[in-house]
Amino acid sequence: MSLHQGRRRGLVGGLMLTLSLLAGCANYAGISPQATLTPISRLSAQQVLGETPISPAAWPERAWWRALGDPELDALIDEALADSPDIGMARARLRAANAAIASARASGLPSVDGSAQISRSRVSQVQDPRGQGNFYSTTRELMLSFDYDLDLWGGKRAAWRAALGAARAQEIEFHAAALTLSVNVVRAYVSLAHAYELRDIANRQLDRAQRIDAINRELQQAGLDNQLQSLQSRVTVANARQTLEAAEQSIRSQRISLATLLGKGPDRGQSIPRPSDLAPAIVALPSVIPAELIGHRPDVIAARWRVEAASQRIKQAKAKFYPNLDLTAMAGFQSPLGDYFFSEAAKSASVTPAISLPIFEGGRLRANLESSDADYDLAVSRYNATLVEALGEVVDDITTLDSVARQRQRQQQAVTSARAAYSLAGERYRAGLANYLDVLSSEQQLLSAEQSLAQLTTQRLDRSVQLVQALGGGLQLDAAVPHAPGGFPQSPNPATMANVQP
Repeated sequence: MSLHQGRRRGLVGGLMLTLSLLAGCANYAGISPQATLTPISRLSAQQVLGETPISPAAWPERAWWRALGDPELDALIDEALADSPDIGMARARLRAANAAIASARASGLPSVDGSAQISRSRVSQVQDPRGQGNFYSTTRELMLSFDYDLDLWGGKRAAWRAALGAARAQEIEFHAAALTLSVNVVRAYVSLAHAYELRDIANRQLDRAQRIDAINRELQQAGLDNQLQSLQSRVTVANARQTLEAAEQSIRSQRISLATLLGKGPDRGQSIPRPSDLAPAIVALPSVIPAELIGHRPDVIAARWRVEAASQRIKQAKAKFYPNLDLTAMAGFQSPLGDYFFSEAAKSASVTPAISLPIFEGGRLRANLESSDADYDLAVSRYNATLVEALGEVVDDITTLDSVARQRQRQQQAVTSARAAYSLAGERYRAGLANYLDVLSSEQQLLSAEQSLAQLTTQRLDRSVQLVQALGGGLQLDAAVPHAPGGFPQSPNPATMANVQP
């Protein structure tokens, strides 16, 4: 056999051995995600919204609460966004997510390390090849090392993109935390306004009950009535006082709730004045809610970015099934003689390319990929659930708000009629055509009607705030994730993510 033929057979044998190793190495056949993204077109709300009037309008503004028309409320929300611990926690999570981007990106870049070492040791007679020993040796070393994982299959790039997706989701959740906080402040403020209205009505109820009790006492003393009516009126007075105390406690509780939301102690709530009359947070509704919902709801957008991050982690897991090449180099000086440390003779250098190939991993790689696929399926399912829940919240808020508006309109008519009846009863009493108890009875009807109207007014305000939250609270992002069923959105620009200003 000639030398040429031997080399050729050796090359073929090496190639066959490599192919055999590749054929027998770990593989991910049969492992794939199972979940799919729900297209927005599958979610319909036309029948439910069929009779609900929807006027074309812009989505809520970023500072949507200013539409309520109370400068004190504006100041409270600014204070909450600046001092609330919830915002501080959300900001810290965002910083950690952005740090993970830098860490993931650094893992794909070359690393250069420098080291310097000096050691002094006593050489024994046994260690000395000359058999003499009993002397001291000093070794000096100065090295520069270089290591680079070539990332042939993009595993590290996928890890970086996954970190980008997770950070993007965390950024959106930061906006969601701010939205939730502002909504909670407004709702507590609306409840505080309602508590004041109930206290006003309770004061009038107590005044009415005391007047009835005084009349019954006079009648009893004059012998025109028995003790039963007087006892019953006393019960009414006691109940009215209890209702008034409950209203006072409701005011105290709402002030404490507001102080907590502001990140302050309970005493901060004592300085909050009585709210002025508030306007609904939203009066006109966008006309294409389902189609644009995914671009405005923070939870929907964040869930979509988590799907993207999970898809990149699948790519990262798959890259581990393939061979990888790592390049290591070292250069420096090493010498036991200080005078010759930087001499030509003390130079030391090496270059070490290393290839790694998974052959048998005991199922570890497949299990890791299976876990990544399951995480992707979970992220998709959470996104689908978030999308369905979001649309349900919007439609429920719209229909409820419309129903409450109609109820309030009818109750306003009832208040108008009760006020007219009370006025007429007063005129009849002053003309001697009716007794004072008729006036008090008409007054009770008026108070009950006004209490129901106050409840519906508060419910209307509260629902309008909930609708603002359901619509995304004015969130508008240029980098919103496109909704493409079955596909992956583009990862965000790292330069943009590096300068996130919460």
